[in-house]
Amino acid sequence: MKKYILSIDQGTSSTKSLIFDEQGQAIAKGAEFLQTHYLDGGFVEQEPEAIYQNVLASVRKCLEDFTSKGLDREDIMAIGISNQRETFIVWDRSGKPLHNAVVWQCKRSVQVCEELKQKGLSELVNKKTGLVIDPYFSATKLIWLSQNNQQIQLAIQKGEAYFGTVDTWLLYKFTNGAKYATDYTNASRTLLFNLHTLQWDHEIIEAFGLTGIQLPSLQSSSSLFGETNLDGLFAGPILITAMIGDSHAAAFGEGCFEAGTAKATLGTGCSILMNVGVKPVQSDNGMVSTICWSTEDEVNYALEGVIVSCGASIEWLKNELNLFEDSKQTEAMANAVTDNGGVYLVPAFSGLGSPYWQMDRKASIVGLGFGSSKNHIVRAGLESIAYQIKDVIDAMQQDASIQLNSLNVDGGITSNQFVISFLVNLLNKQVNTIGMPDVSALGAAYLAGLKVGVYDSIAAIKQLNSKKKIHQPNNSDGSTDKYYQGWKKAISFEK
Repeated sequence: MKKYILSIDQGTSSTKSLIFDEQGQAIAKGAEFLQTHYLDGGFVEQEPEAIYQNVLASVRKCLEDFTSKGLDREDIMAIGISNQRETFIVWDRSGKPLHNAVVWQCKRSVQVCEELKQKGLSELVNKKTGLVIDPYFSATKLIWLSQNNQQIQLAIQKGEAYFGTVDTWLLYKFTNGAKYATDYTNASRTLLFNLHTLQWDHEIIEAFGLTGIQLPSLQSSSSLFGETNLDGLFAGPILITAMIGDSHAAAFGEGCFEAGTAKATLGTGCSILMNVGVKPVQSDNGMVSTICWSTEDEVNYALEGVIVSCGASIEWLKNELNLFEDSKQTEAMANAVTDNGGVYLVPAFSGLGSPYWQMDRKASIVGLGFGSSKNHIVRAGLESIAYQIKDVIDAMQQDASIQLNSLNVDGGITSNQFVISFLVNLLNKQVNTIGMPDVSALGAAYLAGLKVGVYDSIAAIKQLNSKKKIHQPNNSDGSTDKYYQGWKKAISFEK
């Protein structure tokens, strides 16, 4: 009998459900678009019940695809869940949401963050959680809710407000309230979790004015969370054996199993995670420290760098400057010029993230002359992706005193061979592409399968992952090093 794992990847814009076999191959898939409410003042929300129904619809489509191939859903051994991080819901004792889900993109807590910093909490929070006080992370927006929503404030004071990231909400719904838990990766994005003790930090909770908030129990990413029939989609109960934040799931799916391995997801922005081993590393260079992944036998930590604009820069060149009609044209345009002509795009359209943290900076194009063409500008946009990744990797290596072994990249931009080739030469390191678009779902499936024996060990998963395309550096003329010096001047690391 063949064994399968159902993996639910609940993202910001959609839910994708995939069923993987024992070789880590996707056998069936279903996807469902999820509506997000973008409101005035930078508020971003989703409806908790809509998230749950969206997941069920996605799974239903996936199971229909699976059974249409003559396969039996009774052969599905377990469920793994990866989810959009930092987005959270607050509900009451009966399971009724007290407010819409507050999405990770929401900026409502900018003033709250300033107040926390003025109270002198920055160092305490960074030392304990590995994070910085920023609207990106859940707790600052939970504070905003407690200050601005009397119902939630009273519920917290009475100990009747249940907090959970999306994974916890889904688990609660799937088990009809029987299970209330999260994993270490999702907990590590809340600003309430102590990286060193792997527990909720009551000193921080008290300092944030959140005493009384109910928090889920904490488990390894690969462990038994509960069982469900998914609202009747299965005839009997099926085990939920993995929950993990989507970027962390991607790192596991990409094979970041040892210190010095890293992954970069090249999408609208870019999340870079580097495994730093079994102890957390404090960053002095603009990174955040976080959990990479965990099993019941092992916890691995990571440094993370967030790049605000990657694919978004290319979309801007297309939509606002009309330099091309399809982003697929950019590879040929970049290769149409022999060098970058001294042109650099600093893509601070929404500020600069790691390692610069200049969030009030504006974008610029520097080095233009009469000899510059639209091809130079397009090439500058593509090069900026690689430059930012190198800046983050260099900062991580300095923080962790670990050299990058190899970088695994995923996301739509990886189909652009100019970007990959330029990145390989710039890093002077091996870069791998897995050729699997749903790598977060794959990581959650691997972790779920580990718990129920579909995958024997991490070593066995490493063998399944060995079919990557490997890109080796060829920077014999040193040209990318020269280009990088120009970038450092443009970004103002050097005057």
